[in-house]
Amino acid sequence: MRELPRQLSIDELTPLFSGRTRFVEELAEHENPLQVAEEVALALPEADQVAALATHPRIGEQSEEQRGAEPEVLDELAHLNEAYEKRFGFEFVVFVNGRTRAELLPVLRHRLERERAEELETGLRELCAIARTRWEQQGWMPTT
Repeated sequence: MRELPRQLSIDELTPLFSGRTRFVEELAEHENPLQVAEEVALALPEADQVAALATHPRIGEQSEEQRGAEPEVLDELAHLNEAYEKRFGFEFVVFVNGRTRAELLPVLRHRLERERAEELETGLRELCAIARTRWEQQGWMPTT
């Protein structure tokens, strides 16, 4: 594996975070952006945090990380996603990490019971974990 470059461009960061946002633009200004991503995300104004979460595909939608599921699982995910977005005002983001969509149902149910601030922070941390994994899967590894 190669070492993580000291800086990544907006064009390199955009697919890692599923879209170009102020968050991505700010990360491009930092050395080792994937190592400071959570710190940068948590320091953003709330509107920019919500915008960063909005770029990520919803659980249950087609993406490289999400594949297959029974129709009843997809229906329940759609229902829970709708309830989540209504309750919190932003998209549910979770690091799938090899779990099936059915395995994500209890995670989503549990997170629906949490406080908004805690959930916003969790979503941003999950978004950063996803981006780091995407980068590593491209054959790069961060230096320690």
